[in-house]
Amino acid sequence: MLLAGSRYRGCGVPQDTDIQDPQQLGRGPSAFIPLGEILQGGVESSCRQLLIEAFVSAGRVDNITMVMGLHPQYLSSFWKTQCLLLRMDGPLPYHKRHYIAIMAAARHQCSYLVGLHMGEFLRAGGNPAWLQGLHCAPQKLRNLNEINKLLAHRPWLITKDHIEALLKTGENSWSLAELVQALVLLTHYHSLASFVFGCGINPEEDQDGGQSSRPPSPRGDSSPASDDSPGGSGGKDAMQEVEMLMEKMKLLQENQMEEEGVTQEEMETRFELEKTESLLVTPSGEEVQGAGVPVGQGSHSAGGEEPAPAQGGAGSGPQLQGWLCTVSAKPTLHAGGPDPAPLSAGAGSSPPRTAASWQGTPVATCTSHRRGEQAPPTFRAQDYTWEDHGFSLINRLYPDVGQLLDEKFQVVYNLTYNTIAMHCGVDTSMLRRAIWNYVHCVFGIRYDDYDYGEVNQLLERSLKIYIKTVACYPEKTTKRMYAQFWRHFKHSEKVHINLLLLEARMQAALLYALRAVTRYMT
Repeated sequence: MLLAGSRYRGCGVPQDTDIQDPQQLGRGPSAFIPLGEILQGGVESSCRQLLIEAFVSAGRVDNITMVMGLHPQYLSSFWKTQCLLLRMDGPLPYHKRHYIAIMAAARHQCSYLVGLHMGEFLRAGGNPAWLQGLHCAPQKLRNLNEINKLLAHRPWLITKDHIEALLKTGENSWSLAELVQALVLLTHYHSLASFVFGCGINPEEDQDGGQSSRPPSPRGDSSPASDDSPGGSGGKDAMQEVEMLMEKMKLLQENQMEEEGVTQEEMETRFELEKTESLLVTPSGEEVQGAGVPVGQGSHSAGGEEPAPAQGGAGSGPQLQGWLCTVSAKPTLHAGGPDPAPLSAGAGSSPPRTAASWQGTPVATCTSHRRGEQAPPTFRAQDYTWEDHGFSLINRLYPDVGQLLDEKFQVVYNLTYNTIAMHCGVDTSMLRRAIWNYVHCVFGIRYDDYDYGEVNQLLERSLKIYIKTVACYPEKTTKRMYAQFWRHFKHSEKVHINLLLLEARMQAALLYALRAVTRYMT
């Protein structure tokens, strides 16, 4: 396996280079996935070459890259996109790109990403004073906070008025090209925070808090479930779950021809039912409590476990914690008036309002379930598609990134090894589409040509809980949630689900943001 090590010398990498992996001496990149499975994935030549390239480019291979390396084809596409966003020519200065990444990651209390980009921000020449909190940053960046908040939690509330407010002429105005790059960065890092929590990414060994960060749950083992060996009762149940899923897929495929007569009204009804029912899917199965509840108190995640390690992971020193507290405070919404609903992300302990600019009512997340709370309004995907609208707009205002984003969406959506658990030669397209469309359904996006009855057939409740938690309030993800769904599936298949979640969430938020930009321009 390849990672930063003393054997690397110079800019060229000989073919026989063996960059030592310090993770072999301690815990692995993920608190959820056994180290051996990740190392085994890195043996493949395609993955090995990608890790070498990552090391040459960044001087290290971080834990996200190690876990994504289980799917080399996707990692290649992801790496190219992130490299363009952070390192290549663009309208925003490099240090501001990393600062925006910090702002986005802090919305979900993802100290892993916040810590990484604090270091990158300083290496890019950023002002250390800005890291004391958003209130210490220039007004132009502070103006981005509201749309950052909406993109992270309720992207359907973004309107052309938010775009106009940022672009209006003045000393702190944004250019349209700058704003589009910022929107892509924000959605990229909101979604990447989902991946970090969803896969239980551990802090880097050389970062503050890397050795002392608490485990994600009281159990110390890294197996996907406590009794899933083939001979145990849990293993037998898990195998039955696989067989039931295979049978459901077979029946749905056989019935598709017969279901062609389903009316459009019935398809719409099934979507609205699924969207409404998604309000009831929460980590605890109960109403999600608001912000201000410290981790480990009040509302618990499934099983009462502690969250994934990224909650208090890399770089959890006083400066980082102070920044997390200030940036994740929730100022008053101006989209359609103040929103009294509490933040249902459960993001750590109650953040102190250290400056007047942070005072105000909180914002609800996409999954708030309170009495009288309604699902997001329906966004018909055909009215504003990525292929026909979003792609061309981004490419026009931020050349090349549209092509790379499109490639990344296509790679993960079509990625398959034709396997399900112990079965080979399986067409998994129906299952992948159900996962992608369920994420979009949670965000209010409906595809007219999709029968949402398939979602209930293919996605068990424990999987829905996991998907919704990771996509909407990832900081509440626990190891037990990860272990409870698809108990007989390989870890690489669960990572594949997280990649689908990452990209489906990013595309959903981008569609709302780009639709607002288009309306502003017209």
